[in-house]
Amino acid sequence: MIESSLPQSDTVALPSFGQRARSVAGYGVGTALMMITPLLVFVPAALFHCAMRNGRRAAWVAFLIATGLAALYSAQVARISPPGPAVNMAYTLFLGMVFSVALPAMLTVPLVERGEKFGNVVVFALAGGAVGLGLTEILMRTFADFSPNAQHVVQWHEQAAQMMQIYRSANAGADVMRFAQQFWQYGAQILPALFLGHIAVVFVLSLMMFATFAGAQQAQTAHAYLFRNFALPEWLLFGFVLGGLTPVTTGVVQKVAANVLALIVFLYLLQGLAIFRAMVASAGVGILGATFAIVMLVMLSLTGVGLLLLVVAGLFDPFFDFRKLKRKDDSHESHTD
Repeated sequence: MIESSLPQSDTVALPSFGQRARSVAGYGVGTALMMITPLLVFVPAALFHCAMRNGRRAAWVAFLIATGLAALYSAQVARISPPGPAVNMAYTLFLGMVFSVALPAMLTVPLVERGEKFGNVVVFALAGGAVGLGLTEILMRTFADFSPNAQHVVQWHEQAAQMMQIYRSANAGADVMRFAQQFWQYGAQILPALFLGHIAVVFVLSLMMFATFAGAQQAQTAHAYLFRNFALPEWLLFGFVLGGLTPVTTGVVQKVAANVLALIVFLYLLQGLAIFRAMVASAGVGILGATFAIVMLVMLSLTGVGLLLLVVAGLFDPFFDFRKLKRKDDSHESHTD
């Protein structure tokens, strides 16, 4: 007769209420500190780990604690700031952090628990981030008569004027000046895409961190979030086609199409980098070989050739499946993405 019960020494003690409360409080305080520092990129990772360790409800409690502490900090920053745009930007940054990063992270937790595909999770989080940016704009316009987007455009033009002056002082050629002028003008149009690209990087890095530090119980789920497995949903190609209409449109439609194109090109650049990572891992070249490959890629990227190759690789990956040999079984690889 087979004994199905576990020995007494093998039983796992469940954490007490006090232990869970301390854990949730720690996650809340830690997340708040991340929200007000450059460690903002790891806010979703902290919330993911809290949910996996203590449950979704506990993660929502940690989210509320972090939001409250970050609100107190932002209010203090606004109080000591000079009246005007600085005060409004303090509140804008807080709302942006909450509605574009922290809240989408909480809404993404069920997808992470189910081990949904890396690309699908990032695109879902990006959709939430886009809604969050729009909600921040609406709230600031409604209650403060202040447009964050307009302020960012003003700051962009000020930075552009400073850079153009530097180019003139350095006696840059006419071609360089013309290219720089076009670059800064185009950048002013795609500022929303730049912000969303930053949000995409936040969630990519957080999911990679989750994959690296997940416990044994989440190993199978975390494996989906190794960077080499990053693959965008195939329907995103339609967005690339829509963005391609930018040159033949005008007005608001042109601006929307330009932002869609810029964001999708950046996402396919990330997918190209994931393909490169997968190929280096499958080649088994070791640390020196991987370092040499990365250096060569950086050198090519400085001329723009490397970036173009990465975007093209990401764009055509749904058709050629460059990583198909590694998607079958790469469980022997390390988690160092």
